[in-house]
Amino acid sequence: MWTSGRMNNAKNLFGLGISLYFWGLMDLTTTVLSGSARPLTEGQEDNLSDKLHQRMKRSWVWNQFFVLEEYTGTDPLYVGKLHSDMDRGDGSIKYILSGEGAGIVFTIDDTTGDIHAIQRLDREERSQYTLRAQALDRRTGRPMEPESEFIIKIQDINDNEPKFLDGPYVASVPEMSPVGTSVIQVTATDADDPTYGNSARVVYSILQGQPYFSVDSRTGLIRTALMNMDREAKEYYEVIIQAKDMGGQLGGLAGTTTVNITLSDVNDNPPRFPQKHYQMSVLESAPVSSTVGRVVAKDLDEGINAEMKYSLVDGDGLDVFDINTDPNYQVGIITVRKPLSFESKKSYTLKVEGANPHLEMRFLNLGPFRDTTTVHISVEDVDEPPVFEPSMYFVEVPEDVDIGTTIQIISAKDPDVTNNSIRYSIDRSSDPGRFFYVDITSGALMTARPLDREDISWHNITVLAMELNNPSQVGSVSVTVKVLDVNDNAPEFARFYEAFVCENAKAGQLIQTVSAIDRDDPQEGQHFYYSLAPEAANNPNFTLRDNQDNTAWILTRRSGFRQHEQNTFYLPILISDNGRPVLSSTCTLTVHVCSCDDEGMVMSCNAEAYVLPVSLSRGALIAILACIFVLLVLVLLILSMRRQRKQPYIIDEEENIHENIVRYDDEGGGEEDTEAFDIAAMWNPREAQLVVKNRQDMLPEIESLSRYVPQACVMDNNVHNYVLAKLYEADMDLWAPPFDSLQTYMFEGNGSVAESLSSLQSVTTDSDQSYDYLTDWGPRFKKLAEMYGATDSSGALW
Repeated sequence: MWTSGRMNNAKNLFGLGISLYFWGLMDLTTTVLSGSARPLTEGQEDNLSDKLHQRMKRSWVWNQFFVLEEYTGTDPLYVGKLHSDMDRGDGSIKYILSGEGAGIVFTIDDTTGDIHAIQRLDREERSQYTLRAQALDRRTGRPMEPESEFIIKIQDINDNEPKFLDGPYVASVPEMSPVGTSVIQVTATDADDPTYGNSARVVYSILQGQPYFSVDSRTGLIRTALMNMDREAKEYYEVIIQAKDMGGQLGGLAGTTTVNITLSDVNDNPPRFPQKHYQMSVLESAPVSSTVGRVVAKDLDEGINAEMKYSLVDGDGLDVFDINTDPNYQVGIITVRKPLSFESKKSYTLKVEGANPHLEMRFLNLGPFRDTTTVHISVEDVDEPPVFEPSMYFVEVPEDVDIGTTIQIISAKDPDVTNNSIRYSIDRSSDPGRFFYVDITSGALMTARPLDREDISWHNITVLAMELNNPSQVGSVSVTVKVLDVNDNAPEFARFYEAFVCENAKAGQLIQTVSAIDRDDPQEGQHFYYSLAPEAANNPNFTLRDNQDNTAWILTRRSGFRQHEQNTFYLPILISDNGRPVLSSTCTLTVHVCSCDDEGMVMSCNAEAYVLPVSLSRGALIAILACIFVLLVLVLLILSMRRQRKQPYIIDEEENIHENIVRYDDEGGGEEDTEAFDIAAMWNPREAQLVVKNRQDMLPEIESLSRYVPQACVMDNNVHNYVLAKLYEADMDLWAPPFDSLQTYMFEGNGSVAESLSSLQSVTTDSDQSYDYLTDWGPRFKKLAEMYGATDSSGALW
């Protein structure tokens, strides 16, 4: 039988013992508890006697040993003793220990069965060990007892302080909160055994953070302890909480943590404008939605509690200005709502209100949560460009309007007090074809070229208005011109038609259906009338039937067509439209006579080829073709040689008299200025006709008249019409001499900026000018030198 015992006095002081529980057959009737034996009762002996006759095998189950942790002595710690009833004390029994920590943490004396702990034990690392014990015959190694399992439990001592595993803590509580408002709960954990003594009983206290906060000693719940804590006065608090075990008694272990508490904002501060009057200015040319200025109301709160809503509550500019709130910076932005005019009103006064949109009912007594300020806005005068009335024009004009016809009067005025004179022109980028012209002073919009709806049906031009005294001030207006249709295009075939008629065709057979198109677009729609041309009205071969649906049928009038008699017929067809005036055209339908099969399928439309005489062999035909080719080569060679020997057309230097007409925008250039146009055509007009190219002279710019022309000088409308018509004729005739540029000189003389352009008054007499320098200009100016140079009495030229 196994017995266990422990003689450790320290264990006995704590009232602890080692118990042995067993079942089965036993030879001993005593159990050792803490080194003392206790006899079995009579009932227990009877029970064992009964079991003795039931089982022959012995079996033991060990319960547990107890040992204190954190032993600091130098000798191994005695745990307990194992003993077998077969041990006679002569050393014949050998005890063996196995299991968790055997040989490393725990050792056993194989002779006496004493168990010792040879390492320092820590219950927080491991609270118990499961081991197995066995008694062997030392000589034979045969088991004397069955192997038995037992547990060694580590008993706790207070060797761990409480720890805040989640610290440090961060918390927030609204400012102005009532006393006792919960902030956060902190929790400390003690690794000691909570079931043994007070080692793990924790008590909380506050070391730093009074008198603002308090902590519940049992739960660790932190609460506010002071009323009316203001975030604007102090926002951050650092609170230190202590947790102490042993119920807070003296000698207990303690741990601390930090709780960072922030007072969150509430809307307890009303907004206030730092100044009660603002002075701003804005240009009268400021566009709508442009910024005039900014106002800001200060609010000590933050976040949503500092949000502002600005509005205009009074003033004489409520319909002219507007105010918006910048959500990022909480400022009020005053903007232009309607166009301004210095001439109409020079200043405005606004009353601006700033208010908190998010209010808290418990702080309404601290209000009102709104404030007002006054804004004075001055409108500054600027030199504004001319303004058109109306702001756009829509004009309808028929496409057959005469050149120079006034189609619209464009009107603009200077909005400034000075009311400067206006000069009109067309933005040529909007009218690259130069179909229109605007009078520089009256603003009369005229046609400068014929209009064609079928070519361009809409014109979108831009008319510019410039102040006479300040050319940088330019206004513009859009003029939309719709070209109305007139019946100026005759109908014609929709495509090229080519019909075929079979030799075996019968009279009245349909050979072709024709249709027409018309580039015009009448309001009542297109309708065409078909008939044979007068010269083909009695055509014996074909007839025409108008289907009254803009198509016509071509029918045979007879039968018996033969290719060898006539293989092609040309049928003129007259097509008329329903316009006013009625226009018509004659289109020709080509009809080929073809050979067809019995089902009417075309087989051949060509006449039989001419058959060469049998006597003409193929070799002879090749020889004839070769001779023709040789003759052609010789003719080309002769023509080429004659062309190379031909002398170039050279004009004698002294007879090289031509006029170089150029356009001068400024002074200088002289005869060397030949870039205005290509003068090669004047050297040899015949060669110029061989190459078709655009004219090189400058296009006329009638609208480029001097902006210094007095307002009273207005050209007669008939003169404009005549000039524009002649200009169009000159533009269309690319090779009409003298290749000059048409310029309009309306204002000349002492009263103009350019003064007089005449050279008649440049000298008073012939003697005022000396031409002696002509003799130094070479032989090309010899004749001029003889005509104007000074001569002596002998006729010699000086």
